Amino acid sequence: PKEIMVTDSQIREAMERSIRTIVEQVKAALETTPPELVADIYERGIVLTGGGALLRGLDTHISRQAAIPVRIADDPLTCVVRGAGLLLDDERLLKNVALPSSREGRMF
Repeated sequence: PKEIMVTDSQIREAMERSIRTIVEQVKAALETTPPELVADIYERGIVLTGGGALLRGLDTHISRQAAIPVRIADDPLTCVVRGAGLLLDDERLLKNVALPSSREGRMF
């Protein structure tokens, strides 16, 4: 095994393109969202989930770049899978969020 030192600036540089893509996709999603929902999203903000949400300063960076409030989910590492489990346990909830094609008996 070989040990190497990696600086925070090297890590930042390696992640820069991915973070830029995230910001661009947030902006693109907002541009294609119906106006009646955009106002609510700009007021309430978006929630970061998953391991990336734990990157220090990512929420602030996205908020500044996309001009939208951003917060980190409680327990971001498991919240998505727990939410999916709740949907699978409650057919009524699942029908409310299912895409039209999956409502017809197809998952994809």
